[in-house]
Amino acid sequence: MLSGKSVRAVGAMSGTSLDGVDVAIVETDGEVIFGFGKSGYRAYSDTERTVLRAALGNWPTDDVRAAKGVIEAAHIEALHGFEGVDIIGFHGQTLAHDPRGRGTHQIGDGAHLARALGVPVVWGFRTSDVALGGEGAPLAPFYHHALACKIGAKAPLCFLNLGGVGNMTWVDPSKEKPEDEGALLAFDTGPANAPINDLMTARFGTPYDKDGALARGGEVVGASLELFLEDPYFARMPPKSLDRDGFGDMIGLVRELQDGDAAATLTAMCAAAVLRGMEHCPLPPERVLVCGGGRHNPVLMEMLEVSLDCPVMPVESVGLDGDMLEAQAFAYLAVRVARGLPTSGPSTTGVRALVGGGEVSRP
Repeated sequence: MLSGKSVRAVGAMSGTSLDGVDVAIVETDGEVIFGFGKSGYRAYSDTERTVLRAALGNWPTDDVRAAKGVIEAAHIEALHGFEGVDIIGFHGQTLAHDPRGRGTHQIGDGAHLARALGVPVVWGFRTSDVALGGEGAPLAPFYHHALACKIGAKAPLCFLNLGGVGNMTWVDPSKEKPEDEGALLAFDTGPANAPINDLMTARFGTPYDKDGALARGGEVVGASLELFLEDPYFARMPPKSLDRDGFGDMIGLVRELQDGDAAATLTAMCAAAVLRGMEHCPLPPERVLVCGGGRHNPVLMEMLEVSLDCPVMPVESVGLDGDMLEAQAFAYLAVRVARGLPTSGPSTTGVRALVGGGEVSRP
């Protein structure tokens, strides 16, 4: 569909934290990142967030029309004003993810967005990967490889995304292409912001622990943390992925704790999951670059810094935008899909062969 020249692609991402829609432009040929364009953010209202939260865990056989309407309207609104782009990468909203069972379910009709916005839309990124035996997640690793090359990295490093769920990509930038053997290893580390956010919503009616203030005033309860780390997920070899509520008993492990202790313990669980994930890296990374909302939580970042044996820093330290990195990833992947390039492989999702996931809908 697209020639090998650089194009302006815009990506849109709504994550499992249910905070809003991130939108960002990337200039790329699907391999090299030539530059970044403007970005934007459209927050969900409390009413919209309630509708989306009620739909979590639902499958295509369930009635998700209200949530689908919220996602499509919010994305169309967020994408208006991003003119002069050649293609849109639309992730949609994940409601359920069970790659070894019922599959994966993202809502949002890319064909509807293409008609509304007058631009080709690539969507349904995860479906073909899961159909071929892959986990369908994480999908940003091929973009992480391009970013490692963009910032001039020479030694292996990790990109750590702390959204609702945490995921890690180990990158060897000496490999020319992301699909090269040994270039990447990627997997979900475990729950990240989602259980903390759920605790704050349930106990205080607020969406998150701002600046880690509640966790800062509490103490980590070791017994709860140890029970969390007994979950067999941590012993599974990657690639592996999680549903947002894959650790549904986490809130139960802190239910009897005081507010501060509960927040501190859930935050420590997130950091401990990352530490366990580091055990799978083929070689120790030179540094860990953190993106996603979790990097704004100073308590979580401090826990990571004291736990890991390498520098831990937000991606802004190398000139990247940690709020928009996931949206940028789907812009980049959209171009790869349009050019017939792979977007995932055995080392990133466990799929049996390289896959170029995604459906292209034209206006």
